[in-house]
Amino acid sequence: MLSAQDAAKGFDAVGAPARIVVLLALVRAGPDGLLIGELQKRLEIPASTLAHHIRILLNAGLISQERQGRTTTCRPNLDAIEELAAFLMKECCADRAPQPAGQSTGRDGKDDARA
Repeated sequence: MLSAQDAAKGFDAVGAPARIVVLLALVRAGPDGLLIGELQKRLEIPASTLAHHIRILLNAGLISQERQGRTTTCRPNLDAIEELAAFLMKECCADRAPQPAGQSTGRDGKDDARA
């Protein structure tokens, strides 16, 4: 179970639009991740800026890196990302008043009944 302190660290790491973009690019690439050069090419950002954002995401545990010879691969830590999302979702609707029997509402408060 993720602590509030660990969750805050993860949310802080994705608190900049550029880091969201980096993380989303890695999530879209899947568990194999991307070479840093490919990530830089896709995002069209300077190497020094990318390195800064990668360091913050690494420190938060949201991504990992693997160096093989002269290449470095960045991979999303999908378990950590899922755990961060679950931290918020576990509280969904916790304080909402109970609904009368037979009445079903979704998270957005609208009726979930299917026609």
